This record gives sequence, C-alpha cells and structure tokens, in this order.
Amino acid sequence: MLGYVIPICLAIIGLALALTLARLFKGPDLPDRILALDTLYINAIALLVLFGIWLGSDLYFEAALLIAVMGFVGTVAVAKYLLRGDIIE
Repeated sequence: MLGYVIPICLAIIGLALALTLARLFKGPDLPDRILALDTLYINAIALLVLFGIWLGSDLYFEAALLIAVMGFVGTVAVAKYLLRGDIIE
C-alpha cells in the first residue's frame, strides 16, 4: 500500500513546493515572501521525511531535523530584523 501512496504524496508535496516558490518570487509584500520562505522549508522537511520513509534510510530524517533547526533560526532572525532593523543587538 505504501508503495502506491508515497509516490503520490511526493508528487503532491512537490506541487506544494513549486507553488510556494511561485509565491516566494511573486509575493506582493515582504511579509508574504517571508511566510512563503517559512512554508518552503516546512515543505522541504515533509519531502525529505517522505523520501526517507520510501527508501527506508535514516539519513533523510537527520537532514530534515537540520533543516527544521536552520529554518527556525532563520525565521527568528528575519522577524527580528523586520522589527528592529538589526539582528544582533
């Protein structure tokens, strides 16, 4: 059953990734682009986890954890920059 479902889910997450990239480039305002960037790394995490389940490898889960940490730190840094104009203060 997973042999059929996982490729379909990979295609759907890939489509979500492409639509998020379109929003990132087209976004009308800076907050929309930041939100698209946040959604982009969440979609990348989902894609890596699904691919790891499909291949049965633990390496993809570790990469997903690294992307999650870096995405969180990046989102906090950008939000702090928008609020204060400086990241380290």
